[in-house]
Amino acid sequence: QVQLVESGGGLVQAGGSLRLSCAASGSIFSINSMGWYRQAPGKQRELVADITSGGSTNYADSVKGRFTISRDNAKNMMDLQMNSLKPEDTAVYYCRGRVVVTRGGPTYMYWGQGTQVTVSS
Repeated sequence: QVQLVESGGGLVQAGGSLRLSCAASGSIFSINSMGWYRQAPGKQRELVADITSGGSTNYADSVKGRFTISRDNAKNMMDLQMNSLKPEDTAVYYCRGRVVVTRGGPTYMYWGQGTQVTVSS
């Protein structure tokens, strides 16, 4: 069993910052890519940023230059530093991990339960 748990969401004024964290636990051999997604009311879930085990990153155009994704492979943790937040960043943010449970085994995708980020204008 693998669990991903997000933390760090909250209410912030426009222009402010928040830092989200995702902790993975359970039967984990390794984690390939990890990523942050978000879903605003009435909209589809969208990729915010992702990062490979080697540290290569990818960002949505809407957050480039404002958000920074990072991870600690030894601790199975991932962070998202969000600066210069805008009201349109308001959404539930989800952590996603592609997890290898056993050596040589398949990769499974796991999701966290989500954390609310609200940016007021």
